[in-house]
Amino acid sequence: MSEAALNTPALNAGRLAPLYGAQALATGATTVSTVLSSLIMSELGFEGLAGLPATLISACAALSAGLFGAWMLRRGRRSGLSGAFALGTVGALTGFLGARAGLLPLFLLGAGLMGAAQGGYQQARYAAAESVPDARRGSALGALMLMSVVGSFLITGAARPIETLGAALGTSAEVAGWLVAGALLGVAALLLRAWRPLRAQSQTLPQTPGERLGLRAAFAIPGVKSTALALATAQGLMVTLMSLTPLRAHHMGMEHAGVAALISGHILGMFGFGWLTGPLIDRWGLRFGYAGGAALLTAAALTATLPGTPWLAVSLFLLGLGWNLAFVTGSKALTRFPAAQGVTDGLGYVAAGTGTLLGGVVIAGSGFSTLALICAVLSGLLLVSAWRVRGEAGSGE
Repeated sequence: MSEAALNTPALNAGRLAPLYGAQALATGATTVSTVLSSLIMSELGFEGLAGLPATLISACAALSAGLFGAWMLRRGRRSGLSGAFALGTVGALTGFLGARAGLLPLFLLGAGLMGAAQGGYQQARYAAAESVPDARRGSALGALMLMSVVGSFLITGAARPIETLGAALGTSAEVAGWLVAGALLGVAALLLRAWRPLRAQSQTLPQTPGERLGLRAAFAIPGVKSTALALATAQGLMVTLMSLTPLRAHHMGMEHAGVAALISGHILGMFGFGWLTGPLIDRWGLRFGYAGGAALLTAAALTATLPGTPWLAVSLFLLGLGWNLAFVTGSKALTRFPAAQGVTDGLGYVAAGTGTLLGGVVIAGSGFSTLALICAVLSGLLLVSAWRVRGEAGSGE
């Protein structure tokens, strides 16, 4: 064993436990609420606008990501993340009230607030990565993602009780899920108040404290453009197919429990293999992560065109795993540039919002298979990011 390996500190997962727990709760909240928003639109009689909530969520996340990034640079990660989880609680409750009352504007307001919250609390991954040396950041990100599986599977296991709750409230399980999401995000906000941030003496490049870079300044930093391309591509393709596939499954006759199982398989792909992909990226580098992500995202899109609901399960799993590789890789690279994180995350949300909005139009005009084939072609953009990586550090362009 090398001296470097012997001197590599442990992840100190105990100190990071509140952060990891909050991530699990947030994923559970997303699984039971915003992921199924297209079904609520169908219930409200606006199936033609099924992709609108996901688009709104992504747009609000894009607008808030830079603001939350600046907040965290000025006031610290704990303050910004706590505020984001609290905002998500308000958004989930607002969405529940709107959906239950059949008030589309109120439901969309709740979805927008949930999106704005996601622009903040999705940056928890940087807090985890900052807490360890650069050589362990992939592993720290992978461990954070693994906790998301816990949250998703726990909430999927509660599918029947949520259906019972919906019946008791005189509404559907999808609507009741937003109430459950509000409770989960409220607990996450409390957990963050118990967390004490760690900051390792690592290789993060110096930045001016409190500095919030604009789009041009952020992209002038070497390494940011290729990272942003990878993150935006992966986020856009994943959210587009994840948001619109449940509606396709619903049309194929699947009930709430079946759709929830599909989403859980997707979440398993997204987060369940972080224990493996993180260390692999640490060892084999950013180019491996981008290229592997491109291959899996392409396979996911092509598999989605095959007939039968079992292929939807395979597609969503591969979609999650391909996103995992690209997302962990890009997040590790972006940890070096704190002042550019919010702006770059914002572009990912823009890509996701654009994809879901146009995806609904494509499905209405040409069918789901056409959308899947377009996504397969666009996944090749990750190969550009792989080509731009120079060396193991992956910072150069």
